[in-house]
Amino acid sequence: QVQLVESGGGLVQAGESLTLSCAASGSIFSINAMGWYRQAPGKQRELVALITAGGNTNYADSVKGRVTISRDNSKNIMYLRVNSLKPEDTAVYYCYYRTNDYNLWGRGTQVTVSS
Repeated sequence: QVQLVESGGGLVQAGESLTLSCAASGSIFSINAMGWYRQAPGKQRELVALITAGGNTNYADSVKGRVTISRDNSKNIMYLRVNSLKPEDTAVYYCYYRTNDYNLWGRGTQVTVSS
C-alpha cells in the first residue's frame, strides 16, 4: 500500500521560513488533487493549500501570500513552502492525496513556531 511521508517540520522562530515535503512511497494513479492540512491542538483539521491535477492552487485565507504549494511529479514529492511563520501556524501538518477511488493521508509533521 502506498504511503505518504511528511518531513521538514520542526521548531522555528516567528518570521522564519520552512519547506515541508511529502513523499509517496509508490505510484499513485488517478490523482484529482493533492494538498496540505494542519491541525492545531484543540482545533479541527483545516485545509492549508491544495493543488489540482491541472495545476490550479487554492490557499486558506489565513496563509494566503505566505504559502506556496508545489509538486515534483518525477519524484512523487509535494512541497509546502511557508514564509513569515507566525505562532498561530503551530500545528501538525498533514499531506493529502485525493484520487478517483480513495484518499491518502500522511501521519503528519509537527511545526512549532516560537514568538
